[in-house]
Amino acid sequence: MLDITPLIDIVFLLLIFFMVMTRFDEEDYKLDVVLPTASEAQPLISQPRELFINIDAEGRFFVRGDEHSITEIEEILEQTAADNPESSVIIRADKDSKIEFSVQVMNACNKAKLSNYSISTAAVEPN
Repeated sequence: MLDITPLIDIVFLLLIFFMVMTRFDEEDYKLDVVLPTASEAQPLISQPRELFINIDAEGRFFVRGDEHSITEIEEILEQTAADNPESSVIIRADKDSKIEFSVQVMNACNKAKLSNYSISTAAVEPN
């Protein structure tokens, strides 16, 4: 008779892994940020090596659901670059926020030598 106990253990471990990863993936979208629209916007497909930086209408910075100052953002970006120099940074700025805050994040990306950054936009809804 075949013992399937190890197989069941592996299935439960995989189930737990995917449940935890789904939870972390949702944190980047919890902040209520109204994105500006762009006619050529593409749907965003999240990859494990992407870092999302959210900027709300008041100019506060959020990474993984936690609020950070710009100096803390610089430290996070330096650590991200050290961990994986090919990481990409997605800047999700509220359309009512000043462009200055997005520029500060882009400058911090350049300081950390992360050249793969972009600003996320929402697609224009057809009339």
